[in-house]
Amino acid sequence: MSTFWSVWISVIVLGTVFGCMWLLFATRKSQTTDVETDRTTGHSYDGIEEYDNPLPKWWFYLFLATCIFSLGYLALYPGLGSFKGLLGWTSHNQWEAEVAAAEEKYGEIYAQYGSTPVPELAKNEDALKIGQRLFANNCAVCHGSAARGQVGFPNLTDDDWLYGGAPDNILHTLKNGRMGNMPAKGLMPSMTDQQVDQVVNYVLSFSGREKDAEAAKAGEAVFAQACAGCHGADAKGNQGIGSPNLTDNTWLYGSTYDWIKETVMNGRQNQMPAQQGRLTDDQIQILAAYVYSLSN
Repeated sequence: MSTFWSVWISVIVLGTVFGCMWLLFATRKSQTTDVETDRTTGHSYDGIEEYDNPLPKWWFYLFLATCIFSLGYLALYPGLGSFKGLLGWTSHNQWEAEVAAAEEKYGEIYAQYGSTPVPELAKNEDALKIGQRLFANNCAVCHGSAARGQVGFPNLTDDDWLYGGAPDNILHTLKNGRMGNMPAKGLMPSMTDQQVDQVVNYVLSFSGREKDAEAAKAGEAVFAQACAGCHGADAKGNQGIGSPNLTDNTWLYGSTYDWIKETVMNGRQNQMPAQQGRLTDDQIQILAAYVYSLSN
């Protein structure tokens, strides 16, 4: 923050506080406090008169106390431009202190489970309760609170995995994240609209839902050229690179003709953020066990 803005903010904040204090004393001084208690201001409308009685003392002192409190707060904590406050408090160091306190309190519990293999840990009800909370705080925003996913985010409760559902695969996904990329028109950028229609019908034919049988038959050659390099000649996918199985009728972006055509025409980009650095290795181990338990 520049010096100008720091001074400008400080002037506004302090001016507001001292202005309120001046207003309290100025209005109280102009009011009668010892003779009359029903003096009017002379304003009257529709038979209603406006009185000029002073504030009760307790109310006046309460307002004054809030002004004094605000000055003390601004001296101790940030609030006056770039002034950091006498206590040196920041939201960041507050967060660090809370994290450190949590690690001290729960670290031993995490460590106890962190050295247990995932399949074994997936049978421990106490560990799964912790894993469910970790999932709710870190994963549910994308995969849903029930882990059933949504458009563009995989369902973690079925047995269909982009990168494999073995414990090591899940741990690798959680620690390092994943970056998925389906290029527009696959490996055939020159694909025509007719060929797009053909390959979409061909993909739909795996589940008996093609719109045009002739187009689906012609789409086999287009698929071999544009898609088989990633999805395989049999369209069953490749977990090594995260390309989905197109024959099991499980879809990440929808299974209608229009959805698949959109995918072929424009491609898809997905990112699963890495949790290493955000969570400890022990927490990731517990979270992996919870995810593993959803489909096992």
